[in-house]
Amino acid sequence: MSSIRDKSAISRNSNYQQDVRYVFKLNNWIMGSLGIWPIAIRGIGKHMSKIAIAIFNFALSFAIVPCALHIIYDQKDLDVRLRLSGLLAFCLTVMTKYCIFVIHRPKIYRCIEYVKNDWWQVTFKSDRELMLKYATTGRNLTIIGMCFMYTAGIIYHLILPFCVEHKINNQTIRPLVYPTYSKFTQSQISPIYEIVYVAHCMCGYTIYSLTAGACGLAALFVTHACGQIQVIMSRMENLLNDENPNIHQQIAIIVKDHVRIVRFSAVIEEVLQEVCLVEFISSVCIICLLEYYCIVDWKDDNKISLATYFLLFISFCFNVYILCYIGELLMEKSIEIGSMCYMINWYQLSPRSVRSLILIIAMSSHPIKLTAGRMANLSLTTFGNVLKTSVAYLSFLRTLAM
Repeated sequence: MSSIRDKSAISRNSNYQQDVRYVFKLNNWIMGSLGIWPIAIRGIGKHMSKIAIAIFNFALSFAIVPCALHIIYDQKDLDVRLRLSGLLAFCLTVMTKYCIFVIHRPKIYRCIEYVKNDWWQVTFKSDRELMLKYATTGRNLTIIGMCFMYTAGIIYHLILPFCVEHKINNQTIRPLVYPTYSKFTQSQISPIYEIVYVAHCMCGYTIYSLTAGACGLAALFVTHACGQIQVIMSRMENLLNDENPNIHQQIAIIVKDHVRIVRFSAVIEEVLQEVCLVEFISSVCIICLLEYYCIVDWKDDNKISLATYFLLFISFCFNVYILCYIGELLMEKSIEIGSMCYMINWYQLSPRSVRSLILIIAMSSHPIKLTAGRMANLSLTTFGNVLKTSVAYLSFLRTLAM
């Protein structure tokens, strides 16, 4: 494991530092700011992750509790209650995912060490190119998810509150992103108002960073596993073309690397299964509510609100799509490696060598899968089911509210 490597050792990959920086950079920024990503800081700085976790969870609670009290005791309008319920559900979902990630930090570190070790051991230029290809795919998925989520978040927190007039008993009040309980009257007085608004913006940063970071983390680990599978397939394809007479040793290395990928994928599943379950359950409800908000704003000709909610709708759909897409990709690749074992000229190998390939074929008959709490496989079929379920709930909601 790379954590116990001799620091004086020289990496087989001369571009190791550059490659690792390229692969981890975005996730380091997002998850590191939330205290989930390991950051090498000495002295008092080594406690920064714990401080960040405490601060951001407090910011979430600071928005959730007054908003919940406002919905229960102050707000009587059903349409406004539905809008605030979606916001409250989103905040609670993010807090739950945050806690899950904090609990699974040791496993996340373990996955990071797996990835670093694989990049450390890259020997051939062709292997590095294949790994970079899949790393770029994961990076691009993360960038797109970040763009959608942060753009919608900036509009929702910095623009939308000031585009709507807020009045209570014919008295104009200063806008806040998250409504507060009526008993907290001091929130309208400076400098308390500014402090509350900054806290709400911190809550927003936590929400959108964690949502984008969860998908980015999943994309990073899964695309790396797919890249490693592709490297193994490339070695198998060239197995009989090599002049090296020790084919059995090469097959042994291939089997060993395949077992390593299976174990790595099992750790990824442990890290992501609860997060994906929470994400899928909440996404069905939140996507349904966002569809409802878009319909209402379309009828009311509220263009800014409509654009904001539509962008949030696209962001949520894309985040769920990322999880389902990478789950489908990993499953396809784990099946494809078994097909590759059969497609090579295995009949030219000795019976002893062929028996080793049978192990890979047997493992690929039970493909690697990512699940949402072991209840549903992450696949494009599941993505379609999420959208269909949200539309079904939308029909019920429209009948109830309109």
